[in-house]
Amino acid sequence: MAPRVTVNGRVVVPGDKSISHRALMLGAIAHGRTEVTGILRSADVQSTATVLRALGVPLSDLAEPVVAVQGVGPRGLRAPATDLDAGNSGTTTRLIAGVLAAQPFRSRLVGDASLSRRPMGRVARPLTAMGATFEFENGDGLPMTVTGGSLQGLTWYPEAASAQVKSALLLAAYCAGVPVEVHEPAATRDHTERMMRARGVDVRTEGRSVSLLPGAPMVAAATAVPGDPSSAAFFAGLAALATSGELELPGVCVNPGRVGAFRVLERMGVRLGYEDLAESGGEPIATLVAAPRLLHGTTIAPDEVPSLIDELPLLACVAARAAGETRVTGAGELRVKESDRIARIVANLRAVGADAEELADGFVIRGSDRPLAGRVVTGGDHRIAMAFGVLGAACGNAIAIDDPSCVAVSYPAFWTDLRNAIR
Repeated sequence: MAPRVTVNGRVVVPGDKSISHRALMLGAIAHGRTEVTGILRSADVQSTATVLRALGVPLSDLAEPVVAVQGVGPRGLRAPATDLDAGNSGTTTRLIAGVLAAQPFRSRLVGDASLSRRPMGRVARPLTAMGATFEFENGDGLPMTVTGGSLQGLTWYPEAASAQVKSALLLAAYCAGVPVEVHEPAATRDHTERMMRARGVDVRTEGRSVSLLPGAPMVAAATAVPGDPSSAAFFAGLAALATSGELELPGVCVNPGRVGAFRVLERMGVRLGYEDLAESGGEPIATLVAAPRLLHGTTIAPDEVPSLIDELPLLACVAARAAGETRVTGAGELRVKESDRIARIVANLRAVGADAEELADGFVIRGSDRPLAGRVVTGGDHRIAMAFGVLGAACGNAIAIDDPSCVAVSYPAFWTDLRNAIR
């Protein structure tokens, strides 16, 4: 029988990664000075800051309490003297590709080995249709050279739902001063739309269609970055796997497109409360209160996946302790994340003694309460490390993580906060 584990206290999760990236990029192409508080100080967001500085944007150190971005306007960027290094950040790469597509110069984007394997054709195709030119040296991964220029408007029907591709098209259209329409096959996170509207840009949403009409300038706006719901989900998962207690997670972004993991955890039996509801910069925020109850398996359908894609490793680890079977389908996107997350999830669950089965576009987990022990191979993937860290900590199992430092990509203080949440 697993030892009793009690969770207690408040965990202030770091700033939302998606909003942090966008606050810097929108600040760069706005008119005026943007001040950002609560920014996520992680390797991925640092990659965005590094790329923007290389494009001539005055931007203060991310370690400052208030990060200042002096906007240069939509066409005020300068040609980079060197390659633009996006590190491990797919968000940096795909979103900046939209900005670069509208600039009158060439830019070469590079990244680490993991990012270089990730597909960029999905963003290059619509931007090419708008009039930019893309050159690849390694399939459709990095290095990638973008030659921008005079773009034309576009109506785009993407084959797969992608907030990053949608955002790239909105950024390209704004910088080029042309209209764009994106008709998504499934709803994706809408931070770019919300943040653009808050800065005066004419962005309209109707169902799964998003359009931008040119003309209105983007004005600088102070940004208070709320807590990252993806990071908060790991502590909601920790509470789910505990035997007693509760955790408070204040100031978390509860954008409807980002709370899919919380809905699934509630469906599996976790007690979740939303307190102190408010709004900041067009984003809803709340204090989440999570506590354990008996867990049972569930089915996660394809239409739910876009709202919880980053949390699926965590949900898989929670499912390993839930009664019955949990089945996930329609999640083929996991295979082209920082690692092939479907393969990593299943291989690592099996390595520690759980019952897991790999599907082409998902996985099946059959939960149990038997002790779990073994070594987890992350492949440098921060979400894999965090998910199995929660599984080990909450259940008192003997699970070793091969590369715990990889969490710095999104949550540098994760291991400290994890230890402090357990009593």
